[in-house]
Order: sequence, then C-alpha cells, then structure tokens
Amino acid sequence: MLFSGYTLLRDPHFNKGLAFTEDERDAHYLRGLLPPSVIPQETQVKKMIQHVRQYQVPLQKYMAMMDLQERNERLFYKLLIDHVEELLPVVYTPTVGEACQKYGSIFMHPQGLYISLKEKGKIREVLRNWPEKNIQVIVVTDGERILGLGDLGCQGMGIPVGKLSLYTALGGVRPSACLPITIDVGTNNEKLLNDELYIGLKQRRATGQEYAELMHEFMTAVKQTYGEKVLIQFEDFANHNAFNLLEKYRSTHLVFNDDIQGTASVVLAGLVASLKLVGGNLADHRFLFLGAGEAGTGIAELIALETSKQTNAPLEEVRKNIWLVDSKGLIVSSRKDSLQHFKKPWAHEHEPVKNLLDAVNKIKPTVLIGTSGQGRTFTKEVIEAMASINKRPIILSLSNPTSQSECTAEEAYKWSQGRAIFASGSPFPPVEYEGKVFVPGQANNAYIFPGFGLGLIMSGTIRVHDDLLLAASEALAAQVSQENFDKGLIYPPFTNIRKISAHIAANVAAKAYELGLATRLPQPKDLVKFAESCMYTPAYRSYR
Repeated sequence: MLFSGYTLLRDPHFNKGLAFTEDERDAHYLRGLLPPSVIPQETQVKKMIQHVRQYQVPLQKYMAMMDLQERNERLFYKLLIDHVEELLPVVYTPTVGEACQKYGSIFMHPQGLYISLKEKGKIREVLRNWPEKNIQVIVVTDGERILGLGDLGCQGMGIPVGKLSLYTALGGVRPSACLPITIDVGTNNEKLLNDELYIGLKQRRATGQEYAELMHEFMTAVKQTYGEKVLIQFEDFANHNAFNLLEKYRSTHLVFNDDIQGTASVVLAGLVASLKLVGGNLADHRFLFLGAGEAGTGIAELIALETSKQTNAPLEEVRKNIWLVDSKGLIVSSRKDSLQHFKKPWAHEHEPVKNLLDAVNKIKPTVLIGTSGQGRTFTKEVIEAMASINKRPIILSLSNPTSQSECTAEEAYKWSQGRAIFASGSPFPPVEYEGKVFVPGQANNAYIFPGFGLGLIMSGTIRVHDDLLLAASEALAAQVSQENFDKGLIYPPFTNIRKISAHIAANVAAKAYELGLATRLPQPKDLVKFAESCMYTPAYRSYR
C-alpha cells in the first residue's frame, strides 16, 4: 500500500528521498516537503558512501547504515551491494559484535520481533503483530553465545538483523520476506542484569523444561503461521541447545544452524579449493582442530561426509583422519566417558596429549583449523611446527571477531616463511612478506547462507539434507578462479557475491530436486537463470 505526502517520506519501504520525480511529487503530495533538486539513486549512493566513510569508528559507520535502513530501505541495499567488500564488515562481523555489546545504548528503533518468557502461551498472537504475512526466512537467536563474546541476552538482536540484511543484499531474498527474532529467556551476564539500560528480561536464563516448552511453542507457532516451507535459521545459541534444537526439529521443520552447518559448508569449500594449490584429495589430508564446539564438530563432520562420498569409505573410517583438541587436550578414546555426545565420534585411539603444540607434533596434520573462540592460540611455535611438517601448511583461523582470531594473517605468513595457505573468519588486510603480497581469504558464512537459503526458497524445499550443504560447498569452490589462486586466495572475492549466490542456489536446488525434497514443480530448466530471476534488486520503482 502506497501512502502519500509526509507519511510516504517516513516509510522506509517506499521512500526514495530526493529521487522522487517531478510527476511523483505532484501525484503524491510531496511538493514543498523535499528540496527542489531531483537526484538519481546512483548519485544518492555516492553521497551516502562518502557520508559513511567520514566516520573513523566502525560502530559509527554501523549506526549510519542502520539509520539509512530505517529511512530508505532500497538505498540501504543498493549501497551495500555496490560496496559489499567495504560494508560487509560494518553491517556484519566484526562490527556487529560490538553493536550487540552496546545494543542497549545505541537502541533507536525496535527491529524484528522480541519473544520473551512473558509471551509464553501467546506466541502465535505475537507473530500476528508482525506487519508482513508472507515470511520465507526467519533468523532466530536466544543471545547466549554471540560470536566469541558470550551471553548478550536480548541485545543479541543485532545478529538476526545483520544476517537478514545479507540474505537480501547477497542472496536476493526480498526484505519483506525476512523476519529477525530474538527469544529472550533471561541472561546470565551479571553486567547486563545490573545495567539500567538493559533492554531484556532482568532474570537468570531459563533452562530445562521451561526453555524447551517456550522453544517448542515458538517452532509450532512459526509453522502454523507461515507454513511448511519457511526457513528457520538458528543463530548463536549455546552448544548444548544448538545441537539439541537442530536434532529435535530437523525432521519436522526446514531448519538450518549457520554456526554448525553454514560454517562447515564454507570451510569445506575453502578446503576443496585449496587442494588445487597443495594437490591430493581430501582423503590424503590430516585435519587437526583447536576447538570442539558447534563450529569444530560441524566442520569435521562435513569434511568426513564429503570424503566418504568421494572415496566410498565408511564414515567411521574416514573420521580417523580428523582430530580435535578441546580445553582438556586431544580428544582420545580414553576420555570417552566424560565427553559431550557431539564430541564422541572424534575420540580416536591415541595416548593423551595435553596441548596444541604437542598435538601438532604427534598427529602431523596437513590442515590446522581454529574454532576455539580464543585469540592468539596459534602461537609462533605451532605455526613453525606446521611449516616444518608441510611444504604448504593450510591454516584456517576462524574465530570471530578479529580479537578472538587464533592468529593474524601476518603471523601465519611470516612464521611459515610465506608458505601458509591462510584464511580467517574475520577480515585481515593484505600482507607483504619478502616482496610478495599475500591476500588472506575470509571463510565468511556470508558466502554460503544467502545462496543456500535462496536455493531452498526457490525450489520450495521442505527439509535440509546434508547433501544440500555439500552441494553448496562444491558450488562455492568451483567459483574460485586461477587469478584468485595466483594471489593465494581460496575464496572468490565478495564483489561477485550475487553471481556466486545464484550458482550456489542453483546447485542446492538441483540437489533438492534430485533427492525429492523440492515442492516447486515442474523443475525450472535453467536453475542459475531462475535463481537470478528470483533475486530482489534494490533499484527504485516508479510510482504513478
């Protein structure tokens, strides 16, 4: 519905600012409400990027972007798409982490839906309060484990809001089809509980049956309200809840956990691409992880699935090439009784090993992957050990934000004498070492989830199967060009992200059709073209 006059200028979905034409100004009672100049969207983008660049502090850039999103949605997405490499770290990691920490004090307009314990028994009514009815993707968090920053309670809303802006900018899902949700069951963060500006429930986290009942009511209400095909993406839940929710609902709902499955898919893509630089197949490599939580075990399992698919070897056999180190040392079979269930498949026969350096020297991995959330844990000794074992060690330091990264790009290249193939979770600038410039890749989930989600939506897929994640990884790895490899990159540049997302969506959809999970029939002939035709573009529409 199109309003007119003053109300139209206050509606972010329809406002075009100075881009309203003379005719539109007459037709919609805008005369006098705008300065006389008429400026096209391209010029507005130029003006806005200059405005954002004038801020030195990333959080101020973030606030300028959020402010634009509240005023003029299409301009926000046009700006984000046109300057994706520059603005991705602003609207998402690492800046979004700081935004969540300070969400109470920078909180301007409520975005998304807040469902707290107060709404128990009324969740369907709460969903009805949201103005959009045709929802295709929900990103939901309970704020317990935001990036590497811990429990931020209700302030975790910055994550679903940021993720969904990427669903639109990078995957072309319409903004009106996206719904960010925060489930507030309290927080165990003392600082927030004592902060008068804290916007959430001031009580300790609900657990056990109370938590499970609220989540179950939520999952049921979502399906009743939006139907079988709505994608529910779990984001930044604590380990135990993340695994339980995925396990509990994967057979009844279209659910996806980005921390477990998205991370795994993007890392697998980087590994498949890096084989072009180091040679061999996945089966020829040995993997060592620091960190055995959602990300670590998720990546390990997907590597095992892909290796098993390539070699026809049983999964149990393939897992033996993959080793994990947690806070107590190497995960080995003698520790099996005390391990959480998701770590048990990785407990192999080996004597106990206390620290990472010893594990590197004993296991002799070709690939070292950090998912520990602990900064600076890939020490000089660890990287030198990797470099002495391998001609080209693959080192992935994946923890976010930048302060939690296991090592910096510079450390990885210098300590390995420029031989490491390196990628990280947060962005690092290029590094010059002995006259050569190395461009570190970013194993960013934003490569995968927007295209993955688009593939599910456009094919009407009703369940997520692991093979769909493998299809996404393979599509991403195939997008890395020789020119990228020459710079040491194992991921393509983000500048082409919409094209990459279309290819990922097409590959995921093709696999869904093959497995009989897709409901949109008949299958479109050219899935890449179909994906591109489904993508939202933020160009202004003309109003009559």
